[in-house]
Amino acid sequence: MALSPHVPELGALELLLAVARLGSVGRAAAELGVSQPTASARIKGMERQIGVPLLERSTRGSRPTEAGRLVVEWARHVVEAAQALDAGIDALRGRRDAKLTVVASLTVAEYLMPGWLLALAGASPGTAVTLRTANSAEVAGRLLAGEADLGFVEGPSTPPGLDGAVVAADRLVVVVAPGHPWSRRRAPLTGPELAGTPLVLREPGSGTREVLEMALAPYGGATRPRLELASSTALKSAAMTGAGPVCLSELVVTEELATRRLVEVPLAAGLDLRRPLRAVWPAGQRPGGPARELLVLTRQGIGHPPPVEPRERKQT
Repeated sequence: MALSPHVPELGALELLLAVARLGSVGRAAAELGVSQPTASARIKGMERQIGVPLLERSTRGSRPTEAGRLVVEWARHVVEAAQALDAGIDALRGRRDAKLTVVASLTVAEYLMPGWLLALAGASPGTAVTLRTANSAEVAGRLLAGEADLGFVEGPSTPPGLDGAVVAADRLVVVVAPGHPWSRRRAPLTGPELAGTPLVLREPGSGTREVLEMALAPYGGATRPRLELASSTALKSAAMTGAGPVCLSELVVTEELATRRLVEVPLAAGLDLRRPLRAVWPAGQRPGGPARELLVLTRQGIGHPPPVEPRERKQT
């Protein structure tokens, strides 16, 4: 027996349930890793398909209509049955599906992935994981080529052709060697100063480079770098040897800042170098099996290190 054309697809029903639970299309979209316009269009399409309005929208959020409450209740049974079916299929596949290939940008791979994979090993001890590293642009290319099940990037937005969900947050810092003149400055570093100074930077295509260039765009963009290096370790070494100011993730320099081998340069309030860290996958392909388990663990905050607080400067 074929389903009626009035029955929405499973993803639309999951979205409706999320809106009913969270009271907002925007919050539901963020939880499911889609944009708010996409979620709104999907809800309106479902209303046209069913033939009745499902949500009452206001400045305070969205809530189901009387008909919508009935659909939500029916949808809950459908989604629960689909989840039970999915779990049963996973059990049937057993160890044949217990393989996971992850490709992650360098900062995520080095400083967050170990904790996440340790948690995954505890939750699914039979899963064999292959971890590959690449810059954010290369992560997208490998996912689209079918070379990995799940990816992690550091850029300000989800790369084209991919869906994603924010799983953590990060902040870029500017650091110098203790002997550099900036290590003793009291005034915050302004946007024009940073834009006009040759820095030691990651290569084009890295999430770190992309975030910095976006932050400096209002000031004419970053000047030509003093050096371009392909890893955070190389950037740290360059900074400690006095090659010049370096911009990189605070996750990378926790130990060096604590031991004063590097000094964080204060930045003016207008310089926003925060960035989201995203899990990504090919658009329209929901992560399943071990990839889904890892995604759930990352979104629960497991394995996240504590944030680095700015260091107080000693009075001289």
